[in-house]
Amino acid sequence: MPGRQIGARLVAEGLALRYGDRHVLQGMDLAVEPGEVVALLGPSGCGKTTLLRLVAGLATPTGGRLLLDGREIARPGWALPPERRGLGMVFQDYALWPHLTVLGNVRFPLQMRRVPRRETIERARAALAQVGLAALAGQRPAQLSGGQQQRVALARALVARPALLLFDEPLSNLDRDLREELCGEIRQRLRESGATALYVTHDRHEADVLADRVIQLREGRVAGITVPKPPGDVDPPSEFSLVPPPAAAPRVAVA
Repeated sequence: MPGRQIGARLVAEGLALRYGDRHVLQGMDLAVEPGEVVALLGPSGCGKTTLLRLVAGLATPTGGRLLLDGREIARPGWALPPERRGLGMVFQDYALWPHLTVLGNVRFPLQMRRVPRRETIERARAALAQVGLAALAGQRPAQLSGGQQQRVALARALVARPALLLFDEPLSNLDRDLREELCGEIRQRLRESGATALYVTHDRHEADVLADRVIQLREGRVAGITVPKPPGDVDPPSEFSLVPPPAAAPRVAVA
């Protein structure tokens, strides 16, 4: 597993997406600072997964633009392909290759980057050790539990040392106890890596545990911004401190 790195700065300026008369995102302004973990929270249909898809390069905006470390990666009618964005992604359904071993799945993004074979094996084994799966390197995904498969997906996302990580409700298919365990593990790995992260969830507690800031979306707009209380705070975890965006240089605003 890599050591601490510098995360990317992600900026959305007036970002919008419309399908016919339906406005999925409505002129969103957003800044995620290097190394920051931001949770996108809200009910189904609020626009959180759509925003993630735009950042990933899986959709093209109809308004505004996206920048990654000052470089434009999307605008109306054009989007930089996902493979050229240097992102890591963790999906709800794990998205593991069934014909590859656990080690082969984790090596895959390094192979796509033409990293030397010995290095891919060393880095993949180190990543698996960090998520507690070193002994299962030769297994196939079908032989693993859901929690083990999600750990493989996390190791695969981190092994290529991306500056930006995207999570699309990665724990929603797991039971509550396992979600609690993996939530803490994901938080630890993100802090160790130093990567910037966008984490989509509908679970407020999950967002509270993982994120530096929680952005609540409603009907394609930002409905609120909160900063979770630090781990170990004596107050109940459901209490938050509302942080309004500064007037001079808003980090998150809606056009």
